[in-house]
Amino acid sequence: MLKERIDSLGLPDFPATKAAALDMLLHEEYGYLPPAPISMSWEVLETTPRFCAGKAPLTKVQLNCVLDEGKVFSFPVYCMIPADGKKHPAFLHLNFRTALPDTYQPSEELCDNGYAVFTVCYNDITRDNNDFESGLAGILYENGQRKKDTDCGKIAMWAWGAHRVMDYICTLPEIEHSRVTVVGHSRLGKTALLAGATDERFFCSVSNDSGCSGAAITREKQGERVKDIVDRFPFWFCKNYYKYSERESEMPFDQHWLIGCIAPRYAYVCSAEEDLWADPVSEHLACYAAGAVYGEGGFVTPDRAPQVGDIFHGGRIGYHLRRGMHFLSREDWLNYMRFLEGKL
Repeated sequence: MLKERIDSLGLPDFPATKAAALDMLLHEEYGYLPPAPISMSWEVLETTPRFCAGKAPLTKVQLNCVLDEGKVFSFPVYCMIPADGKKHPAFLHLNFRTALPDTYQPSEELCDNGYAVFTVCYNDITRDNNDFESGLAGILYENGQRKKDTDCGKIAMWAWGAHRVMDYICTLPEIEHSRVTVVGHSRLGKTALLAGATDERFFCSVSNDSGCSGAAITREKQGERVKDIVDRFPFWFCKNYYKYSERESEMPFDQHWLIGCIAPRYAYVCSAEEDLWADPVSEHLACYAAGAVYGEGGFVTPDRAPQVGDIFHGGRIGYHLRRGMHFLSREDWLNYMRFLEGKL
């Protein structure tokens, strides 16, 4: 059933190399990420020793990135590392807010399960609007104007910020550097996939309810389509992407390429029953289609559409469909940890 459905959509085959697939996605959808900084430094701004009852003090660290022509871009990251003297796997959580604990992050439960968590508020990298003069965008684009159709949008900038946090994480002896998972919800789920596709240091990339232009197949998708997303959020993408509005069938790629670019590392996709705008069926199809890139063990799923309660933790692509709406829940985090426990 799933193969027949995929065949009927006429999805473009994955290119011969991941590099070719990623270049297409960057050229036509997200725009090319800025280069890595020339150098980086960091400083501790504040510490909350009693966070998580003292089990994992919370530290706010400012990352200072020296870019081309000596320009400096700085942004904060919130670091929660269990204080038990052991080395820990970690989550890098791309979040919508700075205050912790947060409705999208069960910090103490993550700590109790042995994880460090590094949290970044996306607006601290660049604002989630059409203003290209704020934050990183203001440094990249003179007078806030993108000149090329391949100049990156905000999703690529947020992914670049995730790479810089990974730069910092790799300096910390308390962290297992080869066991860092990047997580995001909704537009930041799209970002988490792109961050993982463009940086092989990430062990796993987690997309929570990312839908259109994220973890969902675009062709014949229900709910949000390319026209909807570029009309409302043109600043998320490069200008080349706009031409596929109401022309999805002409796209020389589809979103299973993004998941495929993470291979052979791990990817996880979560869907929600009532989140029809994101379209759980199309998200599940993207996992299935990307499995061909991974080969044996890529995605283990019954030959049918997803059902509420499905949890597929076999292979290198994980997936679950839970009850409820568009939200990053404790249930989601528990499933991510269960998946990772089988891979660490």
